[in-house]
Amino acid sequence: MNGPTVRVDTAGPVPPYEQIRSQLAALIDGGVLPEGERLPTVRRLAADLGLAPGTVNRAYKELEAAGLVRTRRGAGTRVAARPGAAPVDTAALTRLARAYVAGARAAGADETAVLAAVRAALDAPRA
Repeated sequence: MNGPTVRVDTAGPVPPYEQIRSQLAALIDGGVLPEGERLPTVRRLAADLGLAPGTVNRAYKELEAAGLVRTRRGAGTRVAARPGAAPVDTAALTRLARAYVAGARAAGADETAVLAAVRAALDAPRA
């Protein structure tokens, strides 16, 4: 994973593992991280983010439980093959939205700014 970066706000209201999980899930769902893309090792990402390996491991385990990644000994953690058009997981979408709103509010954004940023993201071409 050389492209997009994961960022964690340890002072924010959203737990670090959830920030990692939601950001990686969004990158996978958005096609930014394609099928087969290898994610950093738990230890590498933990070191890069200044977090405990258990925090990153929990995020990876949740991504694996959601079917977004597959982990194999010796092959690492890779983005899983996605079946055709799967139904939207509204619970996951709600978690992502809540995490985004919490981060935006912590950054001082009001409702208008949050909605404008979401509209701009939806209008942006996929990478």
